[in-house]
Amino acid sequence: MKRELRIFLSALMFYTRIPVPKGIDHSQEYLQKATRYFPLIGILVGSISAGVWYAAQFVLPLSVSVVLSMLAGILVTGAFHEDGLADVCDGFGGGWTKEKILHIMKDSSIGAYGAIGLILLFLIKYSLLIAINPLLVPCVIIAAHALSRFVAITFLYTHAYARAEVEGQADKSKIRAVAGAHAVSDLVWAGVFGMAPLLLFHNPWVVLLPIPLFALKGYLGWYFRKWIGGYTGDCMGATQQCTEVLFYLCFIILWKYT
Repeated sequence: MKRELRIFLSALMFYTRIPVPKGIDHSQEYLQKATRYFPLIGILVGSISAGVWYAAQFVLPLSVSVVLSMLAGILVTGAFHEDGLADVCDGFGGGWTKEKILHIMKDSSIGAYGAIGLILLFLIKYSLLIAINPLLVPCVIIAAHALSRFVAITFLYTHAYARAEVEGQADKSKIRAVAGAHAVSDLVWAGVFGMAPLLLFHNPWVVLLPIPLFALKGYLGWYFRKWIGGYTGDCMGATQQCTEVLFYLCFIILWKYT
C-alpha cells in the first residue's frame, strides 16, 4: 500500500501542480508505474474543474462558470496538455521532415500554428460545455478528463517512442522516463479508472463514447507515425486535448438522440 501511494504521488507530481510530500522525485521506476493512475489524475483534475463550475454557477452566468472551470483545469495541470497541443500544431504545421518537426516541437516559444490551435481549442471546448445540460456538466467534465487521459496513455502500448536523432532535439526528459515497457496490468487499471466515470450517467448508450475517441487516437497515431515514426509527450498531450473535446461533442449528440 505504501508503494502504491508513492506511485500515485509520483503521478500527481508528474501530471499536476498539486503539492506532494518531500521525497517524491522523478524516479523512472515509479513514473513508469504511475501511468496506471493517469486517468485517476484525470478524475481529480476533472473534479476540481467541475467543482469550480458548480460553485460559480450559483452566483455567476453559466458562460463565466465554464470559463472559470476551464481556467481551473489549466492551473491545476500547469497547461501540461495544452502546451503539448500547441507544440504539435507548431511542429506539424511548420515542419516537413522528422528532424524539423521535432526541432520545432522542442522550441519553448509558441508560433502562429500553436496560437491558432489553442484559440480554436478553447472556443470549441467553451461552446460545447455551454451547450450541455447544466445538470450534467459536472459529470461530463469528470468523465471527459478521465477517459481522454486513458486514450492518450494507450500510446505507450501501441506506438514507438519517437526519439530525436539530431543533437539538441531530445524530447522532454520527464516523458522519456515514462516511455518504455509497461505491464498489461497497468493498462487494465488505467482502463478501469478511465471508464469508471461513465457509471455516473443513467444511460447505457454512454458505453459507445470511447469508440470515437479511440478512432481519433488511431488516426492521430497513424499521422504521428507517418511523420516522426511514433509519439512524443507532446503528441500524447495533444491527443488528450482532442479526445476531451470529442467527448463533449459526442456526448451532446448521444444525449440528443437517445
